[in-house]
Amino acid sequence: MHPSLHLVREDGVLEVTLDRPKANAIDLATSREMGRVFADFRDDPDLRVAIVRTAGEKFFCAGWDLKAAAGGDAVDGDYGVGGFGGLQELPDLNKPVIAAVHGLAMGGGFELALSCDLVYASESTQFGLPEINAGTLADAATIKLPKRMPYHVAMELLLTGRWMGAAEAARWGVVNEVLADDEAVRARAWETARLLASGPPLVFAAIKETARVAEALRFQEAMDLVTTSTLKTVETLYSSEDGVEGFKAFAEKRKPVWKGR
Repeated sequence: MHPSLHLVREDGVLEVTLDRPKANAIDLATSREMGRVFADFRDDPDLRVAIVRTAGEKFFCAGWDLKAAAGGDAVDGDYGVGGFGGLQELPDLNKPVIAAVHGLAMGGGFELALSCDLVYASESTQFGLPEINAGTLADAATIKLPKRMPYHVAMELLLTGRWMGAAEAARWGVVNEVLADDEAVRARAWETARLLASGPPLVFAAIKETARVAEALRFQEAMDLVTTSTLKTVETLYSSEDGVEGFKAFAEKRKPVWKGR
């Protein structure tokens, strides 16, 4: 395992902590290892939810490691199977991922949080896209942010590089909840992760694939893919034991037992 990554595995939840002092910046080697970790999480039937967090107090993640770049890491180099940070382009990731954010989430660090399904942040969290000041493109954020928040606000962040606090991010829907500090954020992330880990994994998979595919389609086109069970996860759900377990449990007035098959 890469020395900058610490893993905790418990009750179907995988917590991944990035620990690269001082700013938790990500170089190519770290990105590739993060991709391997999240690909293993994706493919492990015993794991249902992941939490992404970082060590240290000041930085969540400063994004691309500029010192590594100065030492030879190419900006267009091999980031690994998941793209930057292991999550940005990981194919077929149909399990929930939660970001537990504190401190400064800059550039690629902001984009790492945007790659997750749920985002919890501390009151001290600041999000920023300083790429504009270096004359480069915040590529993933430019694609995602205008879809996640009002266009004009997203463009202001991208064009000016200004900072956005956690409260403002929550107001625009980029953050689910703001909590007092890092420990409260971590506790909230684990609380939600355990809740999701007890839920129906095949439904979660269908939700994630449907939402992902629908981004590029008109409503009826996406609906047709679902109602005809063209999407693999939907087909699996509708032909599964879990597909009828919820109805049976409701009729029998008991808690469902989800088997993931």
